[in-house]
Amino acid sequence: MPPSQPTFVAEQYGPRAQDYLSSEVHRSGADLDQIETELQGRHDAHVLDLGCGGGHVSYRAAPLVAEVIACDLTESMLATVQATAAERGLGNIAIQRAPAERLPFADARFDVVVARFTTHHWQDRDAGLREARRVLKPGGRAIFIDVVAPQDALLDSWLQTLELLRDMSHVRNYRTAEWVAALARAGFAIDSLTPRRLPLRFDDWVARTRTSGEHVAAIRSLQAHAPEEVHRHFAIAADGSFTLDTLALVARAA
Repeated sequence: MPPSQPTFVAEQYGPRAQDYLSSEVHRSGADLDQIETELQGRHDAHVLDLGCGGGHVSYRAAPLVAEVIACDLTESMLATVQATAAERGLGNIAIQRAPAERLPFADARFDVVVARFTTHHWQDRDAGLREARRVLKPGGRAIFIDVVAPQDALLDSWLQTLELLRDMSHVRNYRTAEWVAALARAGFAIDSLTPRRLPLRFDDWVARTRTSGEHVAAIRSLQAHAPEEVHRHFAIAADGSFTLDTLALVARAA
């Protein structure tokens, strides 16, 4: 029997923990700087790094707050976070294995929830957002950062196709309007939306997910035959490198 989506995601990312720890895209960026700014002066805060991956949000947050819980489906990711936190002397980072849709935390457990580049893997986005809202204290802050799909249907279809060929655990990159509506349904009030453009080097992008040669060839073929609108929007270069849209949404528990 094929594995469930949560199991499939864990299996896909099990061998990749070190790749995501060292990934330039994941360990730096203006979005991480924004998270750090949001946490300034919150020394007593308890933070949930939801879908922590290589732990880069946790490492930025830990020196600024009382506690960080790094939560992920993948055991090797959590082991990497635990080891890296110890190496860096960040003793206030703890780990927890759980899917976003079923968090093992009490209601109103956290002051801040951060989910960075993880929501596109969730099997049930709305359930994950409801859980993020449930574990937030009244008035607590949430920061959601992810790649967003273009509004245009053609561009949206091309993005989802390339993402799925590259990483078969991909579910969906949502449009900005979909994000806004989903957060409202989950009980969040949005305070700010910050769009950014994220350039990606093709070789690094497929190496990080250990994409098969067959799928790499399929992606390059699609890029080569893409219509002009696709080339222009994603700024596709001769070597396959391209640029995606991302969005940082800062919200509070309404």
